[in-house]
Amino acid sequence: MPVTGWAGTAEPMSIVITGANGQVGHELQRRAEDRDRNFRAFGRDELDITRRDELVGQLRAAKATAVINAAAYTAVDQAESDGKTAYRVNAEGAEAIALACNALDIPLLHISTDYVFDGTSTSPYTEDDPVNPEGVYARSKQAGEQLVREAHVKHLILRTAWAFGQHGGNFVKTMRRLATKERRVLQVVADQYGGPTPAQAIADAALDMIDQVRRAPENTLWGTYHFCGAPAVSWHQFATAILADLDDVQIEAIPSSDYLVAAPRPANSVLDCSHIRACFNIQQPDWKSYLDKMLVELADNMKE
Repeated sequence: MPVTGWAGTAEPMSIVITGANGQVGHELQRRAEDRDRNFRAFGRDELDITRRDELVGQLRAAKATAVINAAAYTAVDQAESDGKTAYRVNAEGAEAIALACNALDIPLLHISTDYVFDGTSTSPYTEDDPVNPEGVYARSKQAGEQLVREAHVKHLILRTAWAFGQHGGNFVKTMRRLATKERRVLQVVADQYGGPTPAQAIADAALDMIDQVRRAPENTLWGTYHFCGAPAVSWHQFATAILADLDDVQIEAIPSSDYLVAAPRPANSVLDCSHIRACFNIQQPDWKSYLDKMLVELADNMKE
């Protein structure tokens, strides 16, 4: 049975997914297929969100009834020396896709980040907490959020953190590679905390949110939401869970001051997810169960 179109119309819903080649974009496609959703997924070569003059025509040609924008410049350290590109994608590109959605009067879900906060809070961040991004990447993402809000009323901004999944690069895959092929002793930061978030869970949350807002033509759900995995852990604790099956690997806890990187990281990336639970009935995922499944998949892939 076809999915009902936006605002209860008879037209089948067609979700356009940008950033299709990223780890969240990959999972969005997989989960949309699992749900039998109509969708079109575009990588940067097929739909470049920075080319604003083309976006309305491309979305119209794709018969888009909603857009999930997973396209982003995510090279956090590289952004310090490549700020022009980071802002072009994360700020100007976000505004361009929002303006296109506004022109077509279709909803936009834009994926953002915990980096909009400076990490100095001693409690989980709520959507109402003041932002204070540090670093070029963080400032470009915060600018993108604000431009989306100004460009299109029918928007959902989904902030998330510490994403990991089977596709693309992430902390889980890096730890497994280092431990199994290169090193026996690993040093991992122990004074930065967050909620590891499965890319699959991010995709499910985004699709759930789009489904729910389209059913309410005059809904009041537009706005910003937090979503991350639980329980909150340090990078060191996360690494310990990732490598729990490797008895011959030693994981040393170090302070972030000993881990030299170009861009600052928030010491506290824990997000309060009560708002998304209250409005959409979306629960925080238990990252441990997703991690266990991912480790099995990684092991199976190594055998092939």
